Amino acid sequence: VLIAIGRDACTRNIGLQTIGVKINEKNGKVPVNDEEQTNVPYVYAIGDILDGKLELTPVAIQAGRLLAQRLYGGSSRKCDYINVPTTVFTPLEYGSCGYPEEKAIDVYGKQNLEVYHTLFWPLEWTVPGRDNNTCYAKIICNKQDNNRVIGLHVLGPNAGEVTQGFAAAIKCGLTKELLDETIGIHPTCAEVFTTMDITKSSGQDITQKGC
Repeated sequence: VLIAIGRDACTRNIGLQTIGVKINEKNGKVPVNDEEQTNVPYVYAIGDILDGKLELTPVAIQAGRLLAQRLYGGSSRKCDYINVPTTVFTPLEYGSCGYPEEKAIDVYGKQNLEVYHTLFWPLEWTVPGRDNNTCYAKIICNKQDNNRVIGLHVLGPNAGEVTQGFAAAIKCGLTKELLDETIGIHPTCAEVFTTMDITKSSGQDITQKGC
């Protein structure tokens, strides 16, 4: 708890008010547009200081690199703040990429989404007899865009490794059909994403009998 208390955006005493850069008075963070530009056209901000953006070091590095390329290299590429793979390294890891289900509903509407999910049992848990149906996997698909995967979530061993691999596929426009056509590596945890067939809307039982 002591080392996970968060960060403060120390923006109130660095002279931003002198040049007219606006900050969010509630948290001290800096609102920017999709090119990291503040309300003052010649002032940009990147990283954890951004209002409403992810506080992740790799995101700050990517955003800074792309900003430099736009300013000095003639590029037009912008940082993707949605399809960001990330993991919570708790004893049972949680990994995600893309939208959480609640945000996806806000953006696309519940009627335009199909959510596939399942519980699963990692092979390495069968020998010591660890609890089955503790791990969970979910994908959120946009029915209006060829069932494109807009959110991927996994709770289980090595979730970070699993999420990092699928993140590249999501950036490439991964769809549910492509996942179904992908041959899984058995027995792995990531394999579960190639065999999902139960939707949340169906209300069917998602418990598993084996690995």
